[in-house]
Amino acid sequence: MNWVMLSLILGNTLSNAAPVLMAGLGGMMSEKSGVINIGLEGMMTIGALVGAVVGYYLGKPWLAFLCGGLAGAFFGLIHAIISVSLGGDQTISGIAINTLGPGLALFLARMFFDGATQTPSIDLKNKIPRLFRGSENQVMQNLFGQYATVYIALIMVLVLYLFLYKTKWGLRVIAVGEHPKAAETLNISVTKTRYWSVIFSGFMAGLGGASMSLAVVSSFSQSLIAGQGYIALVTVIFGNWRPQGVLIGSLFFGLAQSIATYLGGSSINVPIEFISMIPYIATLLILIIFQRKSKAPKASGKAYLTVDNL
Repeated sequence: MNWVMLSLILGNTLSNAAPVLMAGLGGMMSEKSGVINIGLEGMMTIGALVGAVVGYYLGKPWLAFLCGGLAGAFFGLIHAIISVSLGGDQTISGIAINTLGPGLALFLARMFFDGATQTPSIDLKNKIPRLFRGSENQVMQNLFGQYATVYIALIMVLVLYLFLYKTKWGLRVIAVGEHPKAAETLNISVTKTRYWSVIFSGFMAGLGGASMSLAVVSSFSQSLIAGQGYIALVTVIFGNWRPQGVLIGSLFFGLAQSIATYLGGSSINVPIEFISMIPYIATLLILIIFQRKSKAPKASGKAYLTVDNL
């Protein structure tokens, strides 16, 4: 393996990791506030569909990217209403969203494109642009000539780290996720904090889905997300509910997927079905290895009903 091929694998690692990283950061924020969001898969799927539809019809990738995030945020709002205001079971709500999201996306795709389950390909000039593509060095171009969404995802890691641990609003999110009753005695609204955190979670998951249909791929299909929302949940656990940990988990998944792609295009005589399983098997292994070392927020998954919920 030469340097060009190695740089290509590492570059693809970043590209593959970005959608999972966005959704994982969203899931982390929701759980930091005490609300489990396993509906990331459905939120990513609806975000991918809306991004592809808006991108195809309007030809404005950044508007399409934002609309994908807003579509995910809408599903986050639904999850917040059920989980926060109504005190419903957060796991069941997430499962319902994971069922509703892909179903609604498929229905809308057929409605907009005459019964087709896959949207038409978006013109290359209307995709999310790649940055730093001017270098004549192939290695540097493979490493740094990434879609803009990759850099957005990496920047969000830093932004959320600073928000959570260096601002009073972030510390309030942590307080609500650890001990909501104590936070309430300090005049922190548990309901508002959880609402904003869950909606933001959906927004980030929607952006992750939209980055798939507007950058990594140029269209939406039923199998586009293919479990990446669940992988994002694994990165949250692996990353011990910290932005930098979610980043490492996402990069691990991206690397496994990149290696699988490399093996699929090589002369190795291995069935493609087994190669396709590599990223998911690798992710399950790290979950098994690191699960015992992970410590979730103490109030995660526990409903907290107060007067302002009503």
